[in-house]
Formats: sequence, structure tokens, C-alpha cells
Amino acid sequence: MRLKDKVTIITGGASGIGLATAQKFAAEGAKVVVCDVNQNGVDQVVSGLAATGATVAGYLVDVTNKDQIASMVADVKAKFGRIDVLVNNAGITADAQFVKMTEEQFDRVIDINLKGTYNCARAVIDTMVEQGSGVLLNASSVVGVYGNFGQTNYAATKFGVIGMVKTWSKELGKKGIRANAVCPGFVATPMVKAMPEKVIQAMEERVPMRRLAQPEEIANVYAFLASDEASYINGAAIEVTGGVTL
Repeated sequence: MRLKDKVTIITGGASGIGLATAQKFAAEGAKVVVCDVNQNGVDQVVSGLAATGATVAGYLVDVTNKDQIASMVADVKAKFGRIDVLVNNAGITADAQFVKMTEEQFDRVIDINLKGTYNCARAVIDTMVEQGSGVLLNASSVVGVYGNFGQTNYAATKFGVIGMVKTWSKELGKKGIRANAVCPGFVATPMVKAMPEKVIQAMEERVPMRRLAQPEEIANVYAFLASDEASYINGAAIEVTGGVTL
């Protein structure tokens, strides 16, 4: 169990990559804190992980709501005494070509994907500095490296996440805190699986491996980066794409 007793907060933890990450971290012995805007989803994940014997807690958290974040962090510290890992996974899309994108679409994606990442990291960083250790893991995307048609807002957030990670790694490394980003390509999340078969097939054909990633494959990378095995990986933006950009 390479994450034994590591207290880990996962945002967007009720479905998709966040759920797979919660399950993987629990299996590796972490104490998992599941945060999401879907209370029913949080409850289901918590009960499911608890049934396996994992130490788990769940919170209704909107990453744009600083009061909710602060309350969750305070409760986690009271329960477990420390915070070892934050997985900033929560995110949304609101796609449109630039000439058609509304200000509301742009602002909403920025508020959740970029400012939400900042909000959650800011809420835990004092604890990590005090401990002299911690890991900040952040969901970027292949779109955050190469851009994508119809995703001005999303690409901006994912580029921004990488920028924050590069900066945090410089500022916090000397304090025993590592910051890294994971940049997935096409992942078979419930949202993607609901797309028309033709669209999914077109996505698969763009990948040299001729398939989409499974959420568990992204979760495996988060688990590695959170572990002591990755003790010298800091400021990295790791692509997990099956070679889609080649």
C-alpha cells in the first residue's frame, strides 16, 4: 500500500476520473476525502469505499465557494490531523467556437477549472507548509498543451493550471511540497460514453493505440505522483494520451 494513511482530498470525486482516483487511492491505503457538487454521488462513493474497509469521508463542495472549501478543510484537519495530498480534479466544459462563445460560458469554465483549482490549493497550502510536506496534483489536459477547436475557455484554464503548477513547484519545493499536473487525452468517462458511436469511433481513430483511456489509467498516474516513488517529480505536466499528439 504505497499511499498508506496519506490524507487525500479529491475534488469532483463522485464520478469519472475523480471516482476512479478515489477508488485507487483507497485501495492503496489512503484516507480519502471525496468532494463534489453531487451529494447523492458523494454518498454513494463514501458508502462504497467504506464497505471495502477504507477510511473515507465525503463533503458537498462547490470549488467556487470558498466558505464550503474552508469548512471542509477545517473538518478534515479536525478528523485526520493533516492533509497530505490534494487532487484538483473538478472541472467542466462549455464548448463553443470563439466567435459564438458567450461571456457566461467563458466565465463559468474559468471560475471552476482555474479559480476553483486556486481556491482549493490556497485552502490547504498553509497546512502543508506547516507540516513541511504535501503534494498538489492538478487536472490539466492535452488541450492545455496544444489547444483545441471550440474550447477557448477550457484550453485557457488547462494552460493556466500548468502555469500555476510550474510556479508552485518553484515556490513550494523548498518547503517539502511537490506540485504536478496530469494532462489526459480522450478518456472513457460517462460523459464521453454518452456521445454518438460515430464520434467515439472518430476519437479512437486519432489515437495510435486505437482506444480511449479508462479513468483508472489516469488514476494510476495520480497515485504514482502522490506516492514517495515520485519524490523527485516536481513541476511536471505529464501527458497521458495514448500518443494522440504524435
